[in-house]
Amino acid sequence: MPWWAWLIVGCVLAGIELIGADLAFYFIFLGVSALVVGLVQLAGGDLALWEQWLLFAVLAIASMLLFRKRLYLRLRARMPGFDNTPAGEVVRVSRNLAVGEQTRVELRGSQWTATNVGVGPIAADTPARVVGTRGAGLSIEALGPDETGGEAEPGLERIED
Repeated sequence: MPWWAWLIVGCVLAGIELIGADLAFYFIFLGVSALVVGLVQLAGGDLALWEQWLLFAVLAIASMLLFRKRLYLRLRARMPGFDNTPAGEVVRVSRNLAVGEQTRVELRGSQWTATNVGVGPIAADTPARVVGTRGAGLSIEALGPDETGGEAEPGLERIED
């Protein structure tokens, strides 16, 4: 492949990352790897096609493994509004839930599989706190006797004597 084709591919891949603004940093490393292969060819590297693709693959994989996580964490930490973790939010459990059992709960308009990871059971039709995520599911525990979920879920109100 000619050097200019690698440069075009690199710019397109990097552009996809920038336009998508997802900040996942996969396309940017593919783009930079393609740009490096193009620059090697431009500098007179005269690599065979299979060597170009091998160099591209090695650069892309190595750069993702070595630099992606660090770059991702560094840039994401500075950006406001990316704390999207459900930890601390409150959900309502529709059935009795023993420790280690699972049920379906609604959070942010979506249905989730929730596992009781607390030290005790959760009674039916009571609120529970999300303590984290486990794969595509939620880890929940019963609220303490002095806690309420009023701020996290509309409709749950604190009733005082």
